[in-house]
Amino acid sequence: MVIAILGYGKMGKEVEQISLDRNHRIGIKINSDNQEELTTENLKKCDVAIEFSKPEEAIRNITLCANAGCPVVVGTTGWYNEYSKVVDLIKEKDSALLTATNFSIGVNLFFELNKTLASLMEKHKEYRANIREIHHLEKLDSPSGTAITLAEGIIDNDSTLKKWSNEKSNEEEVLEIISVREDKVPGTHIIKYVSEIDEIEIKHLAKNRKGFALGAVVAAEFLKNKKGIFTMKDVLKN
Repeated sequence: MVIAILGYGKMGKEVEQISLDRNHRIGIKINSDNQEELTTENLKKCDVAIEFSKPEEAIRNITLCANAGCPVVVGTTGWYNEYSKVVDLIKEKDSALLTATNFSIGVNLFFELNKTLASLMEKHKEYRANIREIHHLEKLDSPSGTAITLAEGIIDNDSTLKKWSNEKSNEEEVLEIISVREDKVPGTHIIKYVSEIDEIEIKHLAKNRKGFALGAVVAAEFLKNKKGIFTMKDVLKN
C-alpha cells in the first residue's frame, strides 16, 4: 500500500524503514521543510497516513486526511482535549481514524496487565499506587500519553481514586504521575503499589523506537479501506 508519513522526524524515519521492509511504498513524507506538499490532492494518492507530528499540528493533519478520504493512524498525543470534535469530523467525512497513546504491542499488553493488577489491588487499600514515566529530552508532552492511559486504567478499577496529577500529592483520591526527562531514553513506565510493609511493581522498558513504529505500520495495514473509529484493541483482536 501507499503510505503518507506526516511528521518525518525520528519516529517518521523508523516508520519509513519498517514500511519499506514490509513492501509498502511511501507516497509523501512531510516535515517542517515541505509543508506545502501536504495537500488534499497528495493525500488522495495514498492508501493511509501515519501521523507522528506535534500536538499543535495533529488536528490540522487529521482534518486534511479526513477531507481527502485518507484513513489516518495518529501517534501524536497532547491533543486529546479535542478528541470528540475530531471523532465527529471523521464520522461526518465518512473516513477512518485509529489513535493510540502507544503503538507498541508490548505496551498494549502492559495496558491490560495494568488494569488486571489494579482490579486485584482494589480490595487492598493499604497499598497506594503511583506511576513514574521516563522519556527522552525531546518529549513534548508531560505526562506521556502512555502514562495517562495507564492512569486511566488504574482509576477505572479503583473506587478510591478520582483523578491523576502530574506532581506529588498526598490526597487519597489522586493518583500521582511523576515525569522524568533524560537523554536518549525511548520510554520507561513503572507502576508501583506501596504499603508500609512492601511494594509491588510492574514495568515496561522500551529498548528503542522500533516497537512503536512497527505497531503503527501494523495499525495502518489494519486501517486500509476501513471506515470509522478504531484503537489498538481492534488491531490486536484482528
